Amino acid sequence: MQFSKEKYNTIKVEAIRGRYITNQTLEAFISKNLKDHHLAIPGKSVQNKPIYEVCLGQGPVKILIWSQMHGNESTTTKAVLDMINFFVGNNSIAEELSAKCTLKIVPILNPDGAAAYTRVNANQMDLNRDASNLSQPESGFLRKLFDTFQPHFCFNLHDQRTIYNVGNTERPATVSFLAPASDIERNISASRKMSMQLIVAIWKMLQTKIPGQTGRYDDAFNPNCVGDTFQMRKTPTVLFEAGHYPGDYEREKTREYIFYALLKAIRCIAFDKIKEESAEDYFLIPENNKMFFDVLVTNLQSLHQKYPKGRSAGILYKETLRDGSIVFEPQIEATGELTSHFGHTVFDCSNQSDIEKIKRNSLLHQLLF
Repeated sequence: MQFSKEKYNTIKVEAIRGRYITNQTLEAFISKNLKDHHLAIPGKSVQNKPIYEVCLGQGPVKILIWSQMHGNESTTTKAVLDMINFFVGNNSIAEELSAKCTLKIVPILNPDGAAAYTRVNANQMDLNRDASNLSQPESGFLRKLFDTFQPHFCFNLHDQRTIYNVGNTERPATVSFLAPASDIERNISASRKMSMQLIVAIWKMLQTKIPGQTGRYDDAFNPNCVGDTFQMRKTPTVLFEAGHYPGDYEREKTREYIFYALLKAIRCIAFDKIKEESAEDYFLIPENNKMFFDVLVTNLQSLHQKYPKGRSAGILYKETLRDGSIVFEPQIEATGELTSHFGHTVFDCSNQSDIEKIKRNSLLHQLLF
């Protein structure tokens, strides 16, 4: 069964939108949607903010899900709240899944980083490089939850930058996945094989919705990363990466596809469908490349005489927290021929109409002139 857009729109938490998602956002959702028995506060952040844990279902198969380990990666948190809303709603699919699975969900693992809109926590530590040392309270909380819950599967949810494309194509990596390695040789252990098979099932579903826009993330082994550590402990772990959909800088479309991916993964696990997929097909998913700019401006010599012939500018947006919302500020990342790169927006200065568009955009105009 595939979840339709129409059905998704009935469970999407419309009140929660945009890129700035914090504990305050989460608490507003909790007060309206969750009963006390769904919720626990088993951990605290460096700045003593609560780390919330949501428990859904009562089935024998246990799935641990966490989001916003990096505070500025909020798309998957929105999808997780949609998923929670789906499970607490009155529908037969959720009831069936709840009878087969128990979900432990941490919507925001790094509430301090979420509030500051930073990748790191309040001690300037990347929590996804702290799986071995466990030097931070947030890292220790997640490990304790893993050890006590003893999940059969783990979902590690992240955002990735707009720079990623699928393979060598001009398609953005809207959603990407990784079956983390459990050793330096990147061998396919039993748990990693199950991760691969689960990803294949999700990929096939997404190909019907966003064909060619699903990528495979780099699988270099790092024992300090949480996914690699849990895979080392023989628990199948899947890394979800929410990326760019054309024109969707607020990542509302990507949120939708992450929801579909989560639901597909949970259904595959619940109904024991993973074994129907081939782990070898995992390598058919194209690897991500870094060939995109947010804005690519070509033939700059037609814009201003200071530019030599054939010069292009690749511009990336810097995401800045300002007055409670995220502002996208253009910055020049590279100049040169840039013929092997793509732009989510392209201006060709050999066209007068594109020059006029640049002039009307005060930030771009100031940047390029």
